Amino acid sequence: MSGEKTTHFGYKTVATEEKQAMVADVFHSVAAKYDLMNDLMSFGVHRLWKRFTIDMSGVRPGNKVLDLAGGTGDLTRKFSKIVGPTGKVVLADINSSMLNVGRDRLTDQGYVGNIEYVQANAECLPFEDNTFDVITIAFGLRNVTDKDAALRSMARVLKPGGRLLVLEFSKPTNPLMSKAYDLYSFTALPFMGKLVTNDSESYKYLAESIRMHPDQETLKGMMEEAGLVRCSYHNMTSGVVALHRGIKP
Repeated sequence: MSGEKTTHFGYKTVATEEKQAMVADVFHSVAAKYDLMNDLMSFGVHRLWKRFTIDMSGVRPGNKVLDLAGGTGDLTRKFSKIVGPTGKVVLADINSSMLNVGRDRLTDQGYVGNIEYVQANAECLPFEDNTFDVITIAFGLRNVTDKDAALRSMARVLKPGGRLLVLEFSKPTNPLMSKAYDLYSFTALPFMGKLVTNDSESYKYLAESIRMHPDQETLKGMMEEAGLVRCSYHNMTSGVVALHRGIKP
């Protein structure tokens, strides 16, 4: 183990090569109740965060959009309506359980024709250079083992002038909010997870993974390092969540 590369899985230190499978187990476990838990955990506010992301994306009819770590398809549904029959939305997720839930749900709701489903690892996206007008990754980047590689991969498949939007939990800007948020995350979330999905450990991991994620300025710097320009971020809910945006030159 001495020469082995390590990374964090929540607060635990694990072998880098093991993290992907451990994260996969979390999302296989929570996939069926993922949307219900999102509504409960955020009191429904995650819908507003996602709506703002779509507003900031500048998506237009005919665009090609990659909804990365798209899971159960919240953003894909909205993008599908906007890009219309001349556009395309690719819902990509590394986790087959999440992808299946998203595909079944969107198909049942009649969203077919301009949506593709791809099981893909954000660190090495299986798309040609300069493919997408817009890429979004909502609440997925913190689960990626090599975030720098993922950001470079996203920048590569963006068209020049294309936009990357990263919606992710971040660092609260208000000390009082920070304390309340910690208390809520480490007591209420695992309790709800146990109640709704019979899985408190996965929600304990999610709370820990948020704390290990880079803060707003650090993530902005990482996006710039990946080759994106005009990078900026917008704090929501006192910095509990931040939307980062960058452009491919």
